[in-house]
Amino acid sequence: MGNSVQKLSNNVSLVASTNTWIESLAIQQMLKTSELRGMRAVAGMPDLHPGRGYPIGAAFFSTRRIYPALVGNDIGCGMALWQTSAKVSKVNLDKLAKKFEHVEQALDASWKDLIASRKKTKDIESSQFDHALGTIGGGNHFAEFQAIDEIYDAKAIEELGLSKKHLQLLVHSGSRGLGQSILVEHITEYNHDGLCESQVDFTDYMHKHDEAVRWAELNRECIALRFLKAIRAKGQCSLDVNHNLVSAKIIDGHHGWLHRKGATPSDQGYVVIPGSRGDYSYLVKPTPSENSELSLYSLAHGAGRKWKRGECQGRLSHKYKRDDLYRTELGSRVVCGNKELLYDEAPQAYKKCETVIADMLDAGLIELVARLRPVLTFKTNGSCSS
Repeated sequence: MGNSVQKLSNNVSLVASTNTWIESLAIQQMLKTSELRGMRAVAGMPDLHPGRGYPIGAAFFSTRRIYPALVGNDIGCGMALWQTSAKVSKVNLDKLAKKFEHVEQALDASWKDLIASRKKTKDIESSQFDHALGTIGGGNHFAEFQAIDEIYDAKAIEELGLSKKHLQLLVHSGSRGLGQSILVEHITEYNHDGLCESQVDFTDYMHKHDEAVRWAELNRECIALRFLKAIRAKGQCSLDVNHNLVSAKIIDGHHGWLHRKGATPSDQGYVVIPGSRGDYSYLVKPTPSENSELSLYSLAHGAGRKWKRGECQGRLSHKYKRDDLYRTELGSRVVCGNKELLYDEAPQAYKKCETVIADMLDAGLIELVARLRPVLTFKTNGSCSS
């Protein structure tokens, strides 16, 4: 099974070595969730941490029933990696940090035709929250320019069309208010109870859910395009993978529903596992393994929080001045005009990404492709909404 895969109960697995710190509350939440009606298996990733009732960094496989509360409000949240035409050697951080004054405003009329075309292609009818298209949101969402720091698999880099000479752009965001509205509607009607396949509301939720996933993908595309426009560069999307969703899946011969809450699919090709804004990210290739089923065909979606939001400023303010947090140990720059968010998302609040990667390597779930170094991380110019 490997040192990095633990069986916590008959139907609960944890992809993490005993050296990886996992908060006990997150384990309790996993075990509790495994008792839900129809739940066949639960798998925690090495970035596992507690959420509001349910753990983040986990996957859940159920039969004949889905649980929208497990997916949460940010339906379709995920990561998109873009190859840009901007050269790493030409980067001036002082100038670069000043180019994003308008990236949080609603997209103007010049985007109308592009959005209409993309919505038609993606079969997106909802328009209630289109004012938020192209905006990152709050929390742990970001847009980050990165440099390929080290290449482990040159063939894979070539296959993805990536260049070490040019900046990469990693976008992390989701469905904004659209996903929130879908969850609120469900919770109002059903609280945290699931939906049985035979219910009309099951079909209705899945229709809205799938549309929110496509909307989130379009949102990441719009974010990437406006950041590229801000630096006067062109770009190409290399990969886009969702890590908050529920989808049909056959596991161990059973037809069911795989919920992912902060868990990256390992059955859809290359993925990026991001570190904190002051840490490396890793481009990896998922590999079939004897542990693939135990991990519910999922991987970590990032480094994973160590500290709860709201307590980070108290832990850090006596050690670091606010200005200290705009630069990282790796030489990168941070744009974040929200003081609370600046502390909540500080590198110290997260685990080291290297340990998360090591656990998945040990479990045989991934192969390394490249290490990505942050150059500039954008959170918000001022106060921001989640």
